[in-house]
Amino acid sequence: MPDTARLMQGLKDSGCSEEAAARICSLCSAGDYAEMLHQMKKQRCALVEEMHESQKKVDRMDYLIHMQEKRMK
Repeated sequence: MPDTARLMQGLKDSGCSEEAAARICSLCSAGDYAEMLHQMKKQRCALVEEMHESQKKVDRMDYLIHMQEKRMK
């Protein structure tokens, strides 16, 4: 598998959209590594933000469970 194909698959596996992955691979093919890394870091930031939002939801659910368990005692 050529490097760009591996990169494309890795980006998709990491949650990048087809469009974002294609843009990053295009930058790689063009040799614009600085912009490629910039775009990859933007994607990473978006993933971290999603993770934080998911953690907030888990925390809320934990609180609700705790409150219900407390009521049952």
